[in-house]
Amino acid sequence: MKPSYILIATLLFCLSAPLAAAVLGTDLNGKEQNLAGYKGKWVVVNYWATWCPPCIKELPELERFHNTHKAERAVVVGMNMEKISEERLRSFLAKRQVSFPIVPTKPSSRSVFGKLGGMPTTYLVNPEGRLVAKQEGGITAEELEGFITNQQ
Repeated sequence: MKPSYILIATLLFCLSAPLAAAVLGTDLNGKEQNLAGYKGKWVVVNYWATWCPPCIKELPELERFHNTHKAERAVVVGMNMEKISEERLRSFLAKRQVSFPIVPTKPSSRSVFGKLGGMPTTYLVNPEGRLVAKQEGGITAEELEGFITNQQ
């Protein structure tokens, strides 16, 4: 069993109350990203930065997962964890053809799920709005799909 495959390995901290009211922040398109807006879908919340090689490596995987599932089953929301101009961030994302929502983070949004141990860090929220998994380190689209399939 690959350590990065099973998000459950670092999971084991399911919350007793849904996170439905959690506001992630305002994305680059001016839309407020909150978990309530995705009720009924799996939500992958990924903390990353442009200077982080493992983060950059997983962006195409997250994009593929998002494009495959955004219409029905799941969405990805990226949380950019650095001080970078909006212009530079938009340019970086355009070069990599990232289409999922990106939220430039503020200190309050960094604590929505608790303390981060490193980047990239991915959180998985189930369709009922409960945090069910945390993965520190890179993740693939197949790993996300496998975990969601096993949870249903």
